[in-house]
Amino acid sequence: MNSIWNMYAKKADFSALSEKYKIDPVVARIMVNRDVPEEEMEHYLHPSLDHLHDPHRLKDVEKAVDLLLLARDRGEKIRIIGDYDIDGINSTYILHQALKRVDAVVDYAIPHRMEDGYGMNPSMVDKAKEAGVKLIITCDNGIAAREACSRAKEYGMTVIVTDHHAIPYEEIDGVRREVLPDADAIVNPHQADCAYPFPEICGAVVAWKLVFVLFERAGLGAEQAYDYLGNAAFATVGDIMPLRDENRSIVKLGLRAIANTTNPGLNALMERLKIDRTRLSAYHIGFLLGPCFNASGRLDTAVDAIALMEEMDPNRAIARAAELVNMNEERKALTKQGDERAFQIIEEEHLDEDHVLVVYIPELHESLAGIVAGHIKERYFRPTFVLTNAQDGGLKGSGRSIPAYSMYDKLHECEEFLSKYGGHPMAAGISMPKENLEGFRKKMNELANLTEKDMTPVVHIDVPMPLSYVTEELIHELDLLEPFGNGNEKPIFAVKHAPVKRISYMGKENQFLRFILGMEDGREMTALYFRGSEELEQQIREVYGDSAWDSAMRGMGNDIHLTITYFPQINEYRGNISLQALITGVKTDKMK
Repeated sequence: MNSIWNMYAKKADFSALSEKYKIDPVVARIMVNRDVPEEEMEHYLHPSLDHLHDPHRLKDVEKAVDLLLLARDRGEKIRIIGDYDIDGINSTYILHQALKRVDAVVDYAIPHRMEDGYGMNPSMVDKAKEAGVKLIITCDNGIAAREACSRAKEYGMTVIVTDHHAIPYEEIDGVRREVLPDADAIVNPHQADCAYPFPEICGAVVAWKLVFVLFERAGLGAEQAYDYLGNAAFATVGDIMPLRDENRSIVKLGLRAIANTTNPGLNALMERLKIDRTRLSAYHIGFLLGPCFNASGRLDTAVDAIALMEEMDPNRAIARAAELVNMNEERKALTKQGDERAFQIIEEEHLDEDHVLVVYIPELHESLAGIVAGHIKERYFRPTFVLTNAQDGGLKGSGRSIPAYSMYDKLHECEEFLSKYGGHPMAAGISMPKENLEGFRKKMNELANLTEKDMTPVVHIDVPMPLSYVTEELIHELDLLEPFGNGNEKPIFAVKHAPVKRISYMGKENQFLRFILGMEDGREMTALYFRGSEELEQQIREVYGDSAWDSAMRGMGNDIHLTITYFPQINEYRGNISLQALITGVKTDKMK
């Protein structure tokens, strides 16, 4: 895919910042690129628990705790209604464990993705009534569950909503008005009259903040809520929340908590996945641990993941972890089939000519729609919806967006086609009658208002940095900038026209490329490329010729030069340490 490479041009006295914070000027420059104010740089480099915001500033959090403690004192049954993704699983775990610690009578229910759909629904409220539940508390859902909340109130139940999703609204004469469910307390930092200073927290952090107040009021001491710091971090990464403000502290410190956890289930899962805890990062949550949690909610029930975290017997924990890993392997195989079918449909039906891609795959497992939508978006860089058949005879699906397109707002403009929708600017879930599919696709494209520039990914290069500048010390300093992710992207460095000394294939199927690149001072550095190796080979052959490629494969002289974006790494192999570059982008145009 073509991309635009832009160089950050933000100004500051990088030498002075380097001296003040005892860091390399490159690290100072990256912080400036990330818009970190100078007065916050010390906190950014060295996050602490002191940087977390006061939970009491959340609207209705005191009221919610009052209601929970009243139910506890009366011996009334409390039911948590969570969600089936990483955020919902951790939210449910946090509340369930915390309420048990204050001696509440509590259980939980997770909607079944296929049978119930997203969030609390009237059927789940009916089941709670039959079970004698007097108080329902939601987590990571509920803000759009008006019908279910109303049903609960008709039954005389107390309802607490804790959520972090966008507040539903109606717009009359250009004025937006929040449309809230009928609940006794609503804890959601996105409410217009909520004083919480950083609303971009996940559902598990909202639940965790409530637990601080709960433990404080119950006499346990608010500090005991830090026992769930790892869960808050896990959910923040898994729900792709921006790694800014307090989220950064939560994840940075929460990763340490996870690495040192005594939880048998989480320990068993890390052992099964062969994760080196000394190097645990946001990557391991996003791409290894998290998908195993999500797989339970996709192919079976998310109760399996909660049961793993609540399992105290090490042997049973090992068995539960194995089940989740196997389930995730099955999910990956089904996802690959879904990706291949989606790309085939797009090409055959010329959907790639649309500015908003709406892809209907009848045979796709509905739980995989969001993953496949994400993969399509990555390939075509268009807002994408993937829809499949739902059990009620209609269609159900997920959307993934690009920065220039607020998906939730556009869905609001097309709600006449939808039976249900919700989400964020960058992701959404939808349901609709089957006959509305084509009308929805046409209307979404009519309203798209996207330019070619909007639909071209932009790579922001932090520093043009010669490979010869890379040292072990610099790489260790770059670790201070972690965790990387949404809102705190991994730094991107660039070097122009690096001469290629040798090329070789690597990987079980020769699917990756290893380059030996020459440096400005005459030394050489290994650079690894883990993307489309065949496509890159073709590009190099077209620009430099077959003979140049063949010579490079034999380590012989050639005129190939690559302009690359990269991230430096330390490679440790059999006790030997060397520096290498992970190539993230390549341009193959000849030197001018």
